[in-house]
Amino acid sequence: MAKNNRITLYDLQIAAGCTISPFVWATKYAVAHKGFEIDIVPGGFTGIMERTGGKTERLPAIVDDGEWVLDSWLIAEYLDEKYPDRPTLIPDPSLRVLTTMMESWLWQVAIGPWMSCFIKSYRDRSLPQDHEYVTESRERMFGRKMEDIIVGREDRLPLVPPSLQLMRNALADNPWFGGESPNYADYRMLSVFLFAAAVADTPVLTEDDPLRDWIERGFDLYGGLGRHPGLLPLFGLQLREGDPEPFQKGPQMGGLARRNTGPASTSAETAMLKGSR
Repeated sequence: MAKNNRITLYDLQIAAGCTISPFVWATKYAVAHKGFEIDIVPGGFTGIMERTGGKTERLPAIVDDGEWVLDSWLIAEYLDEKYPDRPTLIPDPSLRVLTTMMESWLWQVAIGPWMSCFIKSYRDRSLPQDHEYVTESRERMFGRKMEDIIVGREDRLPLVPPSLQLMRNALADNPWFGGESPNYADYRMLSVFLFAAAVADTPVLTEDDPLRDWIERGFDLYGGLGRHPGLLPLFGLQLREGDPEPFQKGPQMGGLARRNTGPASTSAETAMLKGSR
């Protein structure tokens, strides 16, 4: 049992003090979901082995009354197994599979493009002692200099919001990906936007994006866990003439977004298909 209802978490921070790693963010939410207080061990990209006493070179890691647990998914599974009497993170094994698929898609359409747009800010906002490591490792990852990676970002940024429509459709009739209340699926998705808020030196979503409601409510959970000082504004992306529409406007069409409950539920789509609207 967690001593004094507290679990120690090894953080991955930038100079502003906020978490940069989406995996650490997901773990912060998982621990809070279970009702535990979090004791943060601060630090950045370098010196992880020293901070953890040689236990790991990757984060997150938690220590629960002397027991070390590594990896964000393994931590969530551990918390559910160890504390079944507390709110469940992963209510069914299928959630892990579906969330992994959704998260992989989100990394492809959002984190990947955002990383190429904000890689220099990612480095500049990291702790001073981490600059050299971040520069060398990320330039090796991309195969280019940081200054070259970000070229054309003003053309790439407007392409990301339209690709997130799948999320908007899912949330149109549900307050959370977990249904009536958030679960680990929400935390994995929210962590992507928390990563963006840590590094995006220009907003990534328009002010009126329908995702805003879910994101704002998610950031407010657990006493404002996602409202850490130093995070940057996500909303306020300015579109230029010729940029794609950031999201679908008007009623969503088709059985993927709406359930057929009779003619009234399909009348708008029928009118569109017949050309009468």
